[in-house]
Amino acid sequence: MRRLCLILTALAAFAAPARMTAQMQALFGYSTFYLPQDDRPYMETYLQVDAWTVGFVQQPSGVYKATVEVTLVARQQDSVFFAKKYDLGSPTVGSLDELDFSFLDVQRFSLPNGLYDIELTLRDKSDEETSPATVTEKVMVNYDRRHPSLSSLQPMADATPTVGEGTILSRGGYDMEPYVSDFYPEQVEQLNFYYEVYNIEQEVGRKPFLALAYVERAETGARIDGMQTASRKNSAPLVPVYGSLDIKELPSGNYNLVVELRNRDNQTMMYKKVPFYRSNPGVKAKEMSDFAMTFAGKYTDEKQLDTYLDGLYPIASDLEKSVSRELIKRPGLEEKQAFLYRFWTARDAMAPEAAWLQYKERIDYVQEHFSYPRTPGIHTDRGRVYLQYGPPDFVRDEKNYVGANKIGSNQIQEFNTMQIGVDQRPTDGLTGTSQGHVYYLPYQLWRYNKLDTDDPNRVFLFWDEHRSGYYKLLNSNARGEVQEIGWERRLCRQQLPEDVVGEVGEQFMRGY
Repeated sequence: MRRLCLILTALAAFAAPARMTAQMQALFGYSTFYLPQDDRPYMETYLQVDAWTVGFVQQPSGVYKATVEVTLVARQQDSVFFAKKYDLGSPTVGSLDELDFSFLDVQRFSLPNGLYDIELTLRDKSDEETSPATVTEKVMVNYDRRHPSLSSLQPMADATPTVGEGTILSRGGYDMEPYVSDFYPEQVEQLNFYYEVYNIEQEVGRKPFLALAYVERAETGARIDGMQTASRKNSAPLVPVYGSLDIKELPSGNYNLVVELRNRDNQTMMYKKVPFYRSNPGVKAKEMSDFAMTFAGKYTDEKQLDTYLDGLYPIASDLEKSVSRELIKRPGLEEKQAFLYRFWTARDAMAPEAAWLQYKERIDYVQEHFSYPRTPGIHTDRGRVYLQYGPPDFVRDEKNYVGANKIGSNQIQEFNTMQIGVDQRPTDGLTGTSQGHVYYLPYQLWRYNKLDTDDPNRVFLFWDEHRSGYYKLLNSNARGEVQEIGWERRLCRQQLPEDVVGEVGEQFMRGY
């Protein structure tokens, strides 16, 4: 099972319908399975939204409810194999003090074998000013009735026997609630999991096989004593495997849940693993006290340490995002120090403190220069870009820019369909003739001469839509960033015709 942490950053509204937050937070996960009798692979997706991070609107009956607009697409290049747009409603509450919960959505759909881009877009419908947040992940689907295989390894929150016809959560005789997070807090004492084995008789014939599960340290691969389970299974086209491990005594740290299939000769035939983080401050690992002697132990102000962990989000892995997000929610100074130390040791084992101090300068800078009332700098678009890519090589800051209104150009169509890496300089003679002036909202243009994972001359255009001093990312030519058709017309409040590139569009293409 793959899990992604998705945070939708939004400017807190001045006049909210009932309650507004600066960030909608959600976890998105997915698993792939297979129906051997039909030779049909399929996918399940899991979306878990934190109720306290979305806007709840009072209904005519007096209760409160939140609604998230969800768009889910599975595509291969230009071909769409699945698409669904729907409203995900929260449970209703009688008071805005009752929001300490999450609500879950599960989707299930068929996908032929192949490599897919799975795209999820979320929008909080209580705030029309908030731009949607999108996450895209590549997923390989590969099942074959001629060869044995394993489904995704899916952690479970709970499993109860299925009654009647069951629901979308029913599988293998159980109703299973997926566990979407990578984070296991101390109150979770069992690590439950489910997976399926397909066509194992191709490997073992009619002989039984062993399904083994255990926990190992992520850093070393060393197995944790006492955290192992094994069960004997008979071969069949589809063999469901449900198991549980007691993790009450598992100390805080990074681990892998591993499952193996072994034959009668104790040879490993197949295996899978998923990473997770255990938070268990009541059980002290031997090395926990050692973190107080490292650079991370210098930070004893837990509120400040929370800010630093939050500031790691733009460069963190999906698991690290999930872990830091959960650590920030609760007290635990030693665990947070340990996380900071491990984070930077994983990136620079020889000089983790130097790597951290260099990045800390970025956090301090964005907090000082990009913070906005009710929105810290690390949560703004400019702050995120600065943290992720570093200081820009060039900045153009315009508060009241006036350009010429150019008529008679079809260049904007070329510009909006440009591919990354194509020369973006305007061709002489295509900018049209000047007819009056165009007044632009305040904007900043940032250029990076070279990003580590992209082509040269990547540009980010931020705009102050409400002239409030809060800048949002409007357009970029960097890989994986916002690329909006018609962005310049929004920046000048539709003063430019649709087929015209104005002076700011030309600045964007030049990078200055």
